[in-house]
Amino acid sequence: MSVILLSLPHRYKRLLQAMTLAVAIIYTTLVLYQSAYGYPDLQLPTQKHYIVETQTSPAAAAQTQSSTTSRSVAAAQQTSVHTKPLRNLKSPQQQKLKLLDEQNQHEQKQQRKLLKNLPKTALHSKQPAHQTVNARSAVAPAPPPFVPSQAAPHTQTSYIIRKDIKSFNFSDIEINEEDATAAARLDDLARRSRNGELLHDLWQRAVTATPQPPITELDDIFISVKTTKNYHDTRLALIIKTWFQLARDQTWFFTDTDDAYYQEKTKGHLINTNCSQGHFQEALCCKMSAELDVFLASGKKWFCHFDDDNYVNVPRLVKLLDEYSPSVDWYLGKPSIFSPLEIHLDSYPTTTHKNKTASEKISFWFATGGAGFCLSRALTMKMLPIAGGGKFISIGRKIRFPDDVTMGFIIEHLLKVPLRIVENFHSHLEPMEHIRPDTFPDQVSFSYAHMRNQWNVVKVDGFDLAKDPKRFYSLHCKLFPYFSFCPPR
Repeated sequence: MSVILLSLPHRYKRLLQAMTLAVAIIYTTLVLYQSAYGYPDLQLPTQKHYIVETQTSPAAAAQTQSSTTSRSVAAAQQTSVHTKPLRNLKSPQQQKLKLLDEQNQHEQKQQRKLLKNLPKTALHSKQPAHQTVNARSAVAPAPPPFVPSQAAPHTQTSYIIRKDIKSFNFSDIEINEEDATAAARLDDLARRSRNGELLHDLWQRAVTATPQPPITELDDIFISVKTTKNYHDTRLALIIKTWFQLARDQTWFFTDTDDAYYQEKTKGHLINTNCSQGHFQEALCCKMSAELDVFLASGKKWFCHFDDDNYVNVPRLVKLLDEYSPSVDWYLGKPSIFSPLEIHLDSYPTTTHKNKTASEKISFWFATGGAGFCLSRALTMKMLPIAGGGKFISIGRKIRFPDDVTMGFIIEHLLKVPLRIVENFHSHLEPMEHIRPDTFPDQVSFSYAHMRNQWNVVKVDGFDLAKDPKRFYSLHCKLFPYFSFCPPR
């Protein structure tokens, strides 16, 4: 027992020595790391950071009509460099650093005066330049340049150039003049959100130095809406007043008749397919075939089909497609059944299906058209030789199923591309009241239906049920409250 008591102090002593050694090693490692790499977004008393700002005098701006060489000379002559410390100096050591900084600034002023007296031929040294046409650049902070008195200033700066991210063009929405301020707030919110993503992406690219996947913007999407003559004054008019205003240049309506009134309302985006009127297999496949062919000719990256009873949350649709690459085969949608559809396949007249018998049973998933679905450009190009040019109608007639089932048959069974289920698509076949209001911004599409003498609609506060039985206006004001027809909050 006495031996144990005598050994305890030695154990504590060794433990303290080990802890002291560990702390010393950690401190030394941090000091070496800081001296080698520095700490991003951290300002230490012993380290000074600067932001370099270039300000061009009006005389240099007046020479924009001259050649590139003359512009570079003028910029070299009339560009002044200002340095700003990022933090105040308070300690005695920091005050000394501040004094040294003021001396350096005084020396730089003297150097600039000498540069003004130099001949123009001495100013033809290479200057760092970067093009900003259709691009956004981020300049990393650099220390202030110390210019020799006999040489032109040369600042080594690293540039990160990236394709600009466009926010949604909310300025094109038809609103009253008194709502201009509110609409500007909405546009600013979208812009700040996308700018935040841009800055994060720039930081990631600067650290990893790896290319990022392509970004999907609203103008990359072809949105098609299938409708018919009998629904122009009801369903089509409702869409035009609500979510169509968020994607007027990207949305096209495929109908079965000419309508000058809605042709003007949609700015020429109403296409008469000359298909039969009605909700049967031949007419549905005829319109879907027209939608697919028009998309293939458009050159867009994504094809998204919706019905005329769908409300499309346009910003959420763009965000969803931004998570996938259009150069990969993607079939995005939501089935309305709980198991793959099983059908008996007749003899199919293609080179790969010559031996099919009439009794062969196949199964495949399909995305219901009532909820909407999206296809990538890469997938539709594989569909072109099979379903393009009106062949889609022949396939639908052969299997005797409507357009959305025919689409699933071509993609899943013939091309062997699986359906990627996205739960954010919703059709009238599911109870809309089960969608929680706090999740509305996360949903891509909504729908409605009048069944058994009652409406299957989303539960959302807003307009009176008599004025808005389908709840499209109330849902639209819930998501975008700055429209002129929305009630004040």
